[in-house]
Order: sequence, then C-alpha cells, then structure tokens
Amino acid sequence: MKRGKVWLASAGVVIDSKGRWLVVKKAYGGLKGQWSLPAGFVDKGETADEAAVREVKEETSIDAVVCGVAGIRSGVINEEISDTMIIFHMALQEEKKPVARAGELLDARWMSVEDLEKSHDTSVLLKSIVRLFEKAGLNCQDIPDPGPQFGYTSYRFFI
Repeated sequence: MKRGKVWLASAGVVIDSKGRWLVVKKAYGGLKGQWSLPAGFVDKGETADEAAVREVKEETSIDAVVCGVAGIRSGVINEEISDTMIIFHMALQEEKKPVARAGELLDARWMSVEDLEKSHDTSVLLKSIVRLFEKAGLNCQDIPDPGPQFGYTSYRFFI
C-alpha cells in the first residue's frame, strides 16, 4: 500500500499477569532483530486503536483491547515524511503463548521488564517506554458514554 508522505502507525503495550511485556522481533526494516512492540500502519477505513488491536492479533495471535494511550512517537524522516505512532495501553483478554507471524517476525514472546532492560536486542524506543510506563502508573479505566443526546453509536476515550 502506498503510504504517501504522512505515515500513521499504532502499537500495543500488552502486559500479562506476571508483569511480562508482549514483544516481537521484526524480520525486516530498521528494527530487524530487535525487540519491539507489536505494531504496524493504520489501514484505510480503520481507527488507530482498531489498528493496534489488529496488529497485536496478526503479529502474535494474542487478543487484547485498547484501554488507554501510553504515548505518541512523532518524527520526520529525511525532512519529508511525517512519521507518527500512537502507542496504546492494552488489556490482555486471555493469557497464552504468543505465536510469531511467519515471514514478518523472527520471534514473539513475553519478556520481563528486567530482561528487556538487560537485552542488547531491545530497541531504544522500547527501553524508554518500559521505564516511562512504570513511572506513569498507567492502568485501564472505563470512561462512560457522555449521554444519548450526542447520538454516538461508538464511543471511546483514551488517556
């Protein structure tokens, strides 16, 4: 798919009951061979949070739902491509072993914060997110629909 000069991607922070993070090793690109979050581009007709859910599922077979925003990474590549990624905090639906998507990933697994911090294969962004996530004390919260007077058929708020 042609991306043009403005890229929007989504990633998911999924943590299991043991405090381990769901991470992947890409088989290509700038993150090849590095631990990073499951992530990918937002497709036409899809919201950014829907893309995060899809990417986590496609890359790892793990089902999770978005419950907040962990952060936004924004940059410009070679002074011409706007590259933005929304990193969502996600709630795990069922604990199981991840399965790496063949051809796209070298590996997918649950890793402890300590192992991610020690590993030379952990991406710079992931190491930073792990540190900041702990400081921020993020957790999942439900925010109610503001009321029928607005006519929302779908309503989500993330913080």
